[in-house]
Amino acid sequence: MINKLKRYRTEILVLSLVTSSVGMLLLPPIRQDPLYHLFADMRSCFGLKNFGDVASNLGFVIAGLWGVFKISEAEKRGLVLAPGLRTAFMVFFFAVILIAPGSAYYHSAPDNARLFWDRLPMTMAFMSLFVVVLADRVNPVFARKDVLLGFLLLGIAALGYWYQSELTGVGDLRAYFLVQFYPMLAIPLICWLYPAGRQTKGKYLAWMYFWYAVAKILEYFDTEIFIAFGQSISGHSLKHLAAALAVFMVAAMVKRTDVETSLKT
Repeated sequence: MINKLKRYRTEILVLSLVTSSVGMLLLPPIRQDPLYHLFADMRSCFGLKNFGDVASNLGFVIAGLWGVFKISEAEKRGLVLAPGLRTAFMVFFFAVILIAPGSAYYHSAPDNARLFWDRLPMTMAFMSLFVVVLADRVNPVFARKDVLLGFLLLGIAALGYWYQSELTGVGDLRAYFLVQFYPMLAIPLICWLYPAGRQTKGKYLAWMYFWYAVAKILEYFDTEIFIAFGQSISGHSLKHLAAALAVFMVAAMVKRTDVETSLKT
């Protein structure tokens, strides 16, 4: 039964996208909850407001730079990724680096206008990682620069639509939710339907998902964690660090591929 299903893997993948898109459209417009901007740790330090949530973004810089370093190390050893795939990886890691200033800018004075700049690099990271998985497992054509650019523009358009809708007083997060969460839902499906991944190893993707899930849990229990830790660190600050660890798993995935390739040459 499972093997029969995999014969229609392209159709299954397309159906998952259509179903997710239609399901999202059937929902009423989703406004940004104003309470979202109220975080537990509002302490100032060194002249920075909301210091904990601002400073914890340093983890993204470290994780992103580590990813760039791992790819550069591969090139120095003569182990080169396919050009398009390398570009998608680099866009992902540089987008992660840009999350730090975007998120720090937002958390220093949280509101919808600043939230756009927080979400912009995150959207680019989600879309570029999705392209990496699609290109490695489904079809290398997804790694073409024009295709990658199309995915990035699609994500930015969805984010822009949300922000414009907030300005007009309607507020609609549906398109943004789709471009953020569909890739995360689709990647396990892709790994099942297309198991032969060279650069996107299942073990590291699983650890990436683990830390991503931990980050979401920490975000949800922001206040409770802040209280439990004696108001020393909040759940949202820890969320940033857990999300950075998810990025380290992507970088580790590149490292594992290098080792395997070197053994074959």
